[in-house]
Amino acid sequence: MTGRLLAAALVLALPASAQDLEERFNDYPTATRADYVFGCMAANGQGRDVLEKCACSIDTIAEILPYGKYVEAETVLSLRQTGGERMSVFRGAATDSIVADLRRAQAEAEIRCF
Repeated sequence: MTGRLLAAALVLALPASAQDLEERFNDYPTATRADYVFGCMAANGQGRDVLEKCACSIDTIAEILPYGKYVEAETVLSLRQTGGERMSVFRGAATDSIVADLRRAQAEAEIRCF
């Protein structure tokens, strides 16, 4: 119980911007982070060094992009791969800005981690 109170006091003592950043950084579920790392390793090779680079990459993306925006962009990208006339709405300019934010975060992660 004392540990919880101490942890709560420390969180409240953080400046608002640091607390917001910490909450945003930690809002990605573990399964999402693991899924990203598995995909990254499949594309870049197996090994401890690649694991660390891929983990760094998703951590960087999480710092830049809130989880909700990440989910939106991943959903759009997934739907763009689906054929058919109904999916054409996801290939238009209206969804390009959603994907562009993810692409910018991925580019920053590439620079920092690889």
